[in-house]
Amino acid sequence: MTQTLDDSAALLQLLSAPGTAVFLDFDGTLVDLAPTPDGVRLEAGVVDALMLLARWHGGALALISGRPIAQIDAMLAPLTLPVAGVHGVERRGADGQFHVAATPDVSPMLARAQALAAIYPGLLVEHKRGAVALHYRLAPELEQLCLQEMTAAVQACPGVLLLHGKMVLEAKPAATDKGGAIAAFMAEAPFKGRRPVFAGDDTTDEAGFAFVQQAGGQGVKVGKGPSAATLRLASPGALRTALLAASLSPEGADDDN
Repeated sequence: MTQTLDDSAALLQLLSAPGTAVFLDFDGTLVDLAPTPDGVRLEAGVVDALMLLARWHGGALALISGRPIAQIDAMLAPLTLPVAGVHGVERRGADGQFHVAATPDVSPMLARAQALAAIYPGLLVEHKRGAVALHYRLAPELEQLCLQEMTAAVQACPGVLLLHGKMVLEAKPAATDKGGAIAAFMAEAPFKGRRPVFAGDDTTDEAGFAFVQQAGGQGVKVGKGPSAATLRLASPGALRTALLAASLSPEGADDDN
């Protein structure tokens, strides 16, 4: 684990290098976290930077998010990128093909989370394909209660794993994760044969860091906290600065474009 929070120069070099495959988390990485999931805002110029960087890397740029793909598309419109949503449960390849993993029945967990949120208005429940997220950012004092309830709910649902993120507890299929999603992209054009770089901010991104580093690439941890990632950035703002710089750099263009 690196000690510095400013590996911006190293990241810029990677983003600008021919043969790179770029993978980015969304919340807390590409955008700053907000009190509620629908409260995040994409900074001006980011969509254009992603479009240019994707073009320069022959389309080898994908978003790897806990959000459903439909939400990512709405945030990035009119840009459409390869995306993995719900931690890999949903995936749209560069060819536009949509892949959906098998998911367990999460209705009992959803009912339990919704019942808790009905008692405590500060809690927010998200129902995704095969997953349930319970946000307590607006009621941090309820963390232990939320953890207790979600842990009990997951124990009653085989094939489900509980992830503890930043002020959120998410129950998702144990068989899918961000590392698997990146691996699937890396087996396809235009990602195949490239060096993967993945930037993320949360415990949910650790599987992605592990995969790209085993594949000879680099994980980039955005923000503080323990991580297996070999590079660090202080904030989503630092990542956006690197993306903007790389998108404007002639060195970012691949030889075959």
